[in-house]
Amino acid sequence: MNKIFAILGTISLSMLVAACSDTKTAKETATAETVSVETAAQVEGTKTITLTNGASVTWIQDNEGEKLNPRSLFSDASDSLYNSLNMPDGIPASVSTFLVKVDGKYILFDAGLGAFGGQLMSRLAALGVNPDSIGLVYLTHLHVDHISGLVAKDDAGNDTKVFKNAAVYAGKVEYDAWMNDIPKNDLQKNIMALYKDSLHLFAFGDTLPHGVLAMDAIGHTPGHTAFQIANLLIVGDLMHGYALQKDHPEVNSNYDMDKPKSAESRKRIMQYARDNKLLMAGMHLPPPGFAE
Repeated sequence: MNKIFAILGTISLSMLVAACSDTKTAKETATAETVSVETAAQVEGTKTITLTNGASVTWIQDNEGEKLNPRSLFSDASDSLYNSLNMPDGIPASVSTFLVKVDGKYILFDAGLGAFGGQLMSRLAALGVNPDSIGLVYLTHLHVDHISGLVAKDDAGNDTKVFKNAAVYAGKVEYDAWMNDIPKNDLQKNIMALYKDSLHLFAFGDTLPHGVLAMDAIGHTPGHTAFQIANLLIVGDLMHGYALQKDHPEVNSNYDMDKPKSAESRKRIMQYARDNKLLMAGMHLPPPGFAE
C-alpha cells in the first residue's frame, strides 16, 4: 500500500477554456452526460480512472493549493517516528471528493468544503457535469469538510440545495450521533434538515444503489463509513497522514473521536484492501487521492 498513483499532467482551467473559446465553452465540450478521461486529464485537480466493472471514478481535489497536515495533528506518533519521515513541513494531504459514473448515473462521494474554500463546483463545471445531473450523494460522515458542499446561499442569503435531484445517503449511526449526542452540531442539523425529503439512512452491511457496499469504519466519528464499489474502496477519513499511517496504522490523528476504534478500523480495512487487491480512495490522501 505504499505506492501512490502519480498525478496526471494538468493544465490550468484558464488554458482549457481558452482552447475551447473559438467554438464551445469547456462545459459545452464535455457535456453533462459524459466525464471523459481526456477532459479530466486537462482539468486541474482531477484524475479519472476506470474500475473493473466499467465504471469511471474521478478524483476531485476540493482544497485550493497544497495541503500539508502538521506534525501537531499526530500526537500519537513519537518524535523519532515522525522525524523518520523527513517531512518537517508537514505530511502531504488533500480535501477530496470522488465522482463515480456507473450505469449511466452519477454518484458523488462526500461534498467537500463548500463555502469554506471548496473547489468542487468549479471543477464539476470544468468537467462538464451539472450538479443537477448527480443523482446520489453518499456521505462517509458528517464533518464540516464533507457536507458543507451540499448547500449554497441564494440571493437572499438563505441555504439552498446544491444537488437538487440527488438522494443523500448517510449512516444511521452517524446521523443519530450528530442529531442527538455530539455538541456544536448546528451545521449538521441544518444541512440534514434541508435534505430531509431526499435523505436515506443506511446500516453497515447494506448494499446501496448500484451495488455500493456500506462498511463499518467507525472511530474517526461514531458512524464513519467506508464504501466499496467494484475494486474501489472509498475510505473517507481513515487516514489524515498517509505517509505515516500506511505503515503505522496504530497512529491516530487528533481529529479521530474514538482513537482505539479508529486504529482498529484502519488496520482492518487496510488489510481488507490488501487481501482483496482493492484500490483505496481517501478524502485526505495526497493528490491524486488514490493508493494501492
